[in-house]
Amino acid sequence: MCGIAGIIHKGGAVADVGSEMTRMLQSMKHRGPDSTGFALYSAPSEELVLRIKLADPNAARTIEFSELIEQRRAELEARLGKVGARIDRFEGVTDYAYRAVIDYEGDLKSLVDYVEAISGAEVLSVGHSLEIVKDLGDAVSVAAQYGLDHFTGTHAIGHVRMATESDVDIAGAHPYWAYPFGDVAVVHNGQLTNYHQWRRRLERLGHRFQSECDSEIIAVYLAEKLNHAVPLETAIKESLDDFDGVFTYVVVTRDELGVAKDVMAAKPLVLYEGEDLVALASEEVAIRAVIDHEIDTHDPYEGEVLVWHR
Repeated sequence: MCGIAGIIHKGGAVADVGSEMTRMLQSMKHRGPDSTGFALYSAPSEELVLRIKLADPNAARTIEFSELIEQRRAELEARLGKVGARIDRFEGVTDYAYRAVIDYEGDLKSLVDYVEAISGAEVLSVGHSLEIVKDLGDAVSVAAQYGLDHFTGTHAIGHVRMATESDVDIAGAHPYWAYPFGDVAVVHNGQLTNYHQWRRRLERLGHRFQSECDSEIIAVYLAEKLNHAVPLETAIKESLDDFDGVFTYVVVTRDELGVAKDVMAAKPLVLYEGEDLVALASEEVAIRAVIDHEIDTHDPYEGEVLVWHR
């Protein structure tokens, strides 16, 4: 079933988007109790932020596990140095998840490929503004584990997952970033029926994928178009012609949040837009979790595309 949510503060206003997204996602825990994911956007920085995991939380917590993680952590720091990245901050957030802030001007694809050549390593996001956090459990437990309640920024998206077709692990959790493009992420509810066709097309362009999830296809498809100077709204509209299936998705870039519903509009989405804030989610209860006054909401139409700027 799963649930998706998004929020953006207009005019560049900064808010506790970590806390806001936690409340939105927790209100939809019944739609997906297995894992929770956040894509959070702070003010753009000249430095890059990498969110990386070095193992899956399902791995045994043994002495050997601790030693293995320490070896991988040391290798990660060494590899960042070898590619010319100056490490400003490097911190272990959990036993297996790390956050690195680096000064790096090289090619993102080369950087990520070199890091992920470490056994068990996976880059969850790279960007000057984007940080993706995802783990097992509900929104409150993940937010507490990663200290998200005080994450300030302008916009965010999130996802609660019910594992129906794959394992309960971080690899199957959303959001997905658009490797190898920084600052682009997607959450989506539904299914692309021409997933394999588009995966092969994108692989022929040189892309590779971290998962079997169709959400990752959407992210890379859109980022590829953005990389060729196609406006986000145009890219989303073209996706409605190119993708088959029943789906609703939300995409975020460094400065924008966009949403699309397929032409059948079978997957739910509720939207609120005020003077300073846009909030949307699979259920209205999520919007009301962050707005303390009476509001009017509506459902976007079939085939509708909407984009907002921070």
